[in-house]
Amino acid sequence: MTEIPSRAEVVVIGGGVIGASVAYHLAHLGRTDVLLVEQGTLSCGTTWHAAGLVGQLRASEAGTRLVQYSTDLYSRLEAETGLGTGYRVCGGLTVARTPERMVALRRTAASAAAYDLDCELLTPEQAHDRYPLIRIDDVVGAIWLPGDGKANPTDLTQALAKGARQLGVRVAERVRVTDVLTRDGRAAGVRTDHGDVEADVVVNCAGQWARAVGAMAGVNVPLHSAEHFYVVTEAVEGVHRDLPVLRDPDGWTYVKEEVGGLLVGGFEPEAKPWVSPDRIPYPFEFALLDEDWKHFEVLMESAIHRLPVLAETGIRKFYNGPESFTPDNQFIVGEAPELPGFFVGAGFNSVGIASAGGAGRALAEWVAEGRPTLDLVSADIRRFSPLAGNNAWLRERVVEVLGLHYAVPWPNREPGTGRLQRLSPVHDRLVAQGAVLGTRNHWERANVFAPQGQSPRLDYSWERPTWVDWCVEEQRATREAVAVFDQTSFSKYLVVGADAERALQWICTADVAVPVGRTVYTGILNDGGTYESDVTVTRTGEREFLVVSSAATTVRDLDWLRRHVPVGADASVVDVTSAYAVLGVMGPRSADLLSALSDDAFDDASFPFGSSREVRLGAAVVRATRITYVGELGWELYVPTELAAGVHDELFRVGAGLGVRPAGYYAIEAMRLEKGYRAFGRELTTETGPVAAGLTFACKLGTDVDFLGRRAVESARAVTPPRRVVSFVVGDPAAYPWGGELVLRDGRPVGQVTSAAWGATVGAGVGLALVGDRETGEATTEWVRTGEWEIDVAGHRHLLAVGLRAPLDPQGLRLRRTGSDTP
Repeated sequence: MTEIPSRAEVVVIGGGVIGASVAYHLAHLGRTDVLLVEQGTLSCGTTWHAAGLVGQLRASEAGTRLVQYSTDLYSRLEAETGLGTGYRVCGGLTVARTPERMVALRRTAASAAAYDLDCELLTPEQAHDRYPLIRIDDVVGAIWLPGDGKANPTDLTQALAKGARQLGVRVAERVRVTDVLTRDGRAAGVRTDHGDVEADVVVNCAGQWARAVGAMAGVNVPLHSAEHFYVVTEAVEGVHRDLPVLRDPDGWTYVKEEVGGLLVGGFEPEAKPWVSPDRIPYPFEFALLDEDWKHFEVLMESAIHRLPVLAETGIRKFYNGPESFTPDNQFIVGEAPELPGFFVGAGFNSVGIASAGGAGRALAEWVAEGRPTLDLVSADIRRFSPLAGNNAWLRERVVEVLGLHYAVPWPNREPGTGRLQRLSPVHDRLVAQGAVLGTRNHWERANVFAPQGQSPRLDYSWERPTWVDWCVEEQRATREAVAVFDQTSFSKYLVVGADAERALQWICTADVAVPVGRTVYTGILNDGGTYESDVTVTRTGEREFLVVSSAATTVRDLDWLRRHVPVGADASVVDVTSAYAVLGVMGPRSADLLSALSDDAFDDASFPFGSSREVRLGAAVVRATRITYVGELGWELYVPTELAAGVHDELFRVGAGLGVRPAGYYAIEAMRLEKGYRAFGRELTTETGPVAAGLTFACKLGTDVDFLGRRAVESARAVTPPRRVVSFVVGDPAAYPWGGELVLRDGRPVGQVTSAAWGATVGAGVGLALVGDRETGEATTEWVRTGEWEIDVAGHRHLLAVGLRAPLDPQGLRLRRTGSDTP
């Protein structure tokens, strides 16, 4: 019988490649009192049947850095442990069948330049030279990533586990966790079939069992397994160990060398879900599911098309192994908001081998340091709401998610499954007005409105899509007359109690010790002085504040606020998101519209910018806050949910004579970029602080009031930042940036676009970018103001006008009722 200790500082659940990597990196960080438990034997769950592809380039800089670290680790792990990992650099070739895919590959090549990663665009003939077995009559181009490779998943797991053992980590196989122990609201250990183990930290790396393990702790881990297929062929003439990894995403397939033959797999457009997460059988070790040649047919036919030799090659083995996928195709890491001390690393969506080294280190650092050491917002478990924990919803979504691996990566893609969950009280009005709906954190929201007679749907395109003209009209209405935005999806929290002010003064960068009825924009930082959120705070009473944040960050914000209320403070945080609809009334005629419905005054003197109070609007009483995210005179109306439909109808009835029109989130995006307004998750990240972001004005550095991260901000202010957020306008109005494009200065890569749109008022592509001089490691104001700036839009370079001030109305004159209309 396996013996286990009664106590360990950290218990890691799951002996796959992720769990082994977390244990390995905890040990290298000096945390050696670690117990790794596995219900079977190492790598027996999903890891063993992984294809083992290691592609370096990811959609974000942080994701790319994770895999780059993985490749470095795998290349040296054998020297450290004496065990091979099967890691081999062979290069990766991705081919394009369509012009749309080729644009995506050109964007990929530009991203590689932004991340200083080797990448080469190839002609079809050059692609054939790299991979002589492929047919190229329908290939329009390709990219070559020489640093891509492959690894043996089981060998890699064993090497990581041995490296952990060498530093003192204990690994216990055949030990099944049956419960998670808690004490005083924290994780306190695990119960196993071999006895209880007390621990300070529990890390859930249980793969497709991670959802069930999370449920033991009351933690939502949104995963669902799908059947994932590949075959291994007999030997093929011309195949050798260094044959590149081939990806044909338009045919949904990937191919790599396997013992002289070929491993052929893929990500079909419609996946086959496996059993519900709460019905995964036990034991399930080194096990496969039944062959399903009918489901695999679409992949095999595509592979034969690309590699004609497969038509006459025998199949050695058919693999059908279940793998878990998340609802948004991003993996899950981080400390659970429901239970401090309980961490999760799971849901790697078929990229676990490539990600394991970097993700394991990142999660280990999070455990050791108390916060992530790089930008993991897109993978943070706190991005999911409880609604994502519905097994029926997860099953519906996984059918779509698997295929997104090889779908054209449209920047504004909206999921087609699992929709119509969370609806605004004016949802039916929006649909009747022609809303083209998107979704954020389960909310249905209007992205843009189709004109009467037009179909309300998104057309995906790298060029200027049809809906941009609709969005332009919404921008013009907002700039020239008045528009109404349904912003009900805003997250809304009350901070209440005798010490509410003291708590928020510590948590917020700005001074929120303001009179009742004042609204303040503020950042929320960690102790490293980088962003965890940005919000508005309105004082609604002596002991009450209303905090408003983005739709996507509800769980994350609530977790952060509650964890950082000072110990002993009388301050509670309450989620009131569903209690209020929010209608944004924006534009130079917004005051006229509101005045027509109210006896209250909306002039500059009576209702100055940054003020908030209850007003009577028609038959309703609502909270009106004079603030804007579009750079125009306007008010956000916080309306009790049950009154929202009536207020919405009145605004459009009375506003008809003022030129009112509905407007959506695409218009908000374009107009906030014309004004240079930052957004959390793009410009504001856990790697960006107020100095680099240009937001020190929202920090109370002129006072002696301390706030979380203040010391780090002051240190950052004393030196030149290595990178800065800058505004830009594209010189060619026909160029259409989406975000993520490479930015160059004097022909050299210096950064990447964080947000972009087409601004109707400036008449061109507009956006924000994070840039810095790679040679000096500094981004001085003089460096920003000089040089020739360009943007790479899918391989085509266009001049940029770059600056530290907003392209439109940098003095903020348009925010006043008597403001100028001049850009």
